[in-house]
Amino acid sequence: MCDDPEPAVNISGGSDGGGSPAEFDPATADTRAEIVIDRLGELYWQKTYGGQDAFTCLVRTILSQNTSDAASQPAHDALIDKYDGDGVDLADSLANAEQSMLAETISPAGLYNQKSEVLIDAASWVREEFGSAAEFDSFVKDASPSTVRETLLEVRGVGPKTADCVLLFAGGRSGVFPVDTHVHRIYRRMGIAPPTADHEEVRAVLERDVPAAKCGFGHTATIQFGREYCTAQQPACLEDPEACPMADVCDQIGVYPDTGAVVDPADAVE
Repeated sequence: MCDDPEPAVNISGGSDGGGSPAEFDPATADTRAEIVIDRLGELYWQKTYGGQDAFTCLVRTILSQNTSDAASQPAHDALIDKYDGDGVDLADSLANAEQSMLAETISPAGLYNQKSEVLIDAASWVREEFGSAAEFDSFVKDASPSTVRETLLEVRGVGPKTADCVLLFAGGRSGVFPVDTHVHRIYRRMGIAPPTADHEEVRAVLERDVPAAKCGFGHTATIQFGREYCTAQQPACLEDPEACPMADVCDQIGVYPDTGAVVDPADAVE
């Protein structure tokens, strides 16, 4: 997940991007997925989305792959300190970077050899296809979401979640619900998405059943909910169903309070 300020209202597109605040009221929700998001809207901070530099967001999201924010943030800060600055085009700077030096710079993020190669390839692609990071930013903000997504998915090392994070945090696009590990686990565990659904299938369900203006908030708030309540191995409901604010709308697929067992929802299918 890209770094994102936490203003007072949830506006896809940002306050200057034509978006409007989302209203969170579980009593008026049309789907079970929307009920969950509306409760999260009452539980957590709300955000605006959009306005971040697209290439910086792409870099940040690549660094966050397969690691925690606590590990990827120092790597991101070190990269920006070394390769960015006033008058510097970050895409050009990273395209010209020496791979081993870049790998050392981002080592706190883990998988640093692989990620350094992906970052150099992505930077070279941006320079060749768009000419500069600024022109790439314009493309992300102005082209249709489907075109941006399809284009990003052609880049080595950029998967659906990374593409969707760029669309959301840089493009400010409504209706985009990136699916990370937490989102994938939680909505299958709840029974909102099929237990065997892959990441793309979960995304399709959520983008269908959650109003567009609430999707960005849904992504970030679900991650927080996954860290605090619906963890992979010790969900709050395991010992006390009432400890979870979603208990009455969750099917607890793969969670067995009687035995204390917790399995991936896909493994709970008989």
